[in-house]
Amino acid sequence: MKRSADNKLKVVAVRVNPQVEHRLRLLAEATGRNQSFFLQQIIERGIAAMEETWLPPTTLAKIRRGDFPELQQPGATPDLFGE
Repeated sequence: MKRSADNKLKVVAVRVNPQVEHRLRLLAEATGRNQSFFLQQIIERGIAAMEETWLPPTTLAKIRRGDFPELQQPGATPDLFGE
């Protein structure tokens, strides 16, 4: 599939402790895949659980219907790491 503005992958930065990074690097090296592949898998498989835990039922219902609510203004939600 040719990439367009609508289906272009986005970059997300995340800080992890050195042990997690080391485990991720070992997994990537042992399998011949890159770290991004495994991070993508982790996110895709875990986001539903996080949504169920953290989102209000009305927002979750909209997402499940494919109706994604607009995001808040950048900076409106504090960084989880306090930085």
